[in-house]
Amino acid sequence: MYLITLPSFVKITKDWCAITKYTFLVNPQSSSGSGEKVWNKIEPELKRRRVAYRVLFTTPECGATETVRRFTADKRRHTLIVLGGDGTINEVVNGIADVSKITLGYIPTGSGNDFTRALNLPTKPLAALENVLNPGRLVPLDIGCAKLDSVPRKFAVSSGIGFDASVCHFVEKSSFKAFLNRIHLGNLIYTAVAVKRLFLDSRVDAEVILDDGEPRHFSNVYFVACMNHPYEGGGFFFCPEAKTDDGMLDVLVAADIPLPKVFLILPTAFFGKHTGFSGVHIFRCRKAEIRAKEPLAMHTDGEPVAVGTVLKAEICKEQILLMAP
Repeated sequence: MYLITLPSFVKITKDWCAITKYTFLVNPQSSSGSGEKVWNKIEPELKRRRVAYRVLFTTPECGATETVRRFTADKRRHTLIVLGGDGTINEVVNGIADVSKITLGYIPTGSGNDFTRALNLPTKPLAALENVLNPGRLVPLDIGCAKLDSVPRKFAVSSGIGFDASVCHFVEKSSFKAFLNRIHLGNLIYTAVAVKRLFLDSRVDAEVILDDGEPRHFSNVYFVACMNHPYEGGGFFFCPEAKTDDGMLDVLVAADIPLPKVFLILPTAFFGKHTGFSGVHIFRCRKAEIRAKEPLAMHTDGEPVAVGTVLKAEICKEQILLMAP
């Protein structure tokens, strides 16, 4: 057995690949430092079980996207285990040179964990490690391709424009996020910011074009979410019928809803009961284009990307294999 620990800037050669079964990509700063604490639980277990592995750590200078881009540049088959949050998963899928050559495992450390919900992945570190070392099955997983104005990005969970992206943007800037993550109440910051943005953000008119069809016009749009998973935003069950492997997007449009009614509807979205309210529209398509009349915040997997007027999204051609129970 071999135990190999490499910094992210070390060149990966074919010889290294030949002797290592698992490559762990660790984001130590995920969830305000929880990533490092989780890795400190995982690594002793790997050593105890004499598992052959290498570990690549992200740094502020070299994030997950660049680290994975270098590692997968050989376009060989790799087993990649990601230890981080939804944001780390987003960075990883944007760095993989050829997703069809990757078998992906996941050990979550984030506060939102939307990626795990639809896939029923374990969230406790040692249970997640057991799933990686002894997966019950390998499932194909769609990856989304988006263009946010002129910025191309891939996504695993969702991409959106408007209110949901605005919440992501202001959560990222919040000084309270780190504190709440440390006491395991990270989702509260999303709730607090969401309430504030509902009062402060403007609603705009927008067109939604599905599969190159005729534009659908919506007034007073709160947000449009293009979903590959049923969940977004730390547990909102926005698109209950969304499948992670069907090659389709589920698109939620929230528009022309009086603000008091929004406060009634929003809590029901945790249980998927919002879909029957007027003003909530869900469509299924292979690709979608959203054209807002005024610039709005845009995101992929909860990561703020841009402020603009046009979001295009579709499912990429290649799927990635995911270790699942």
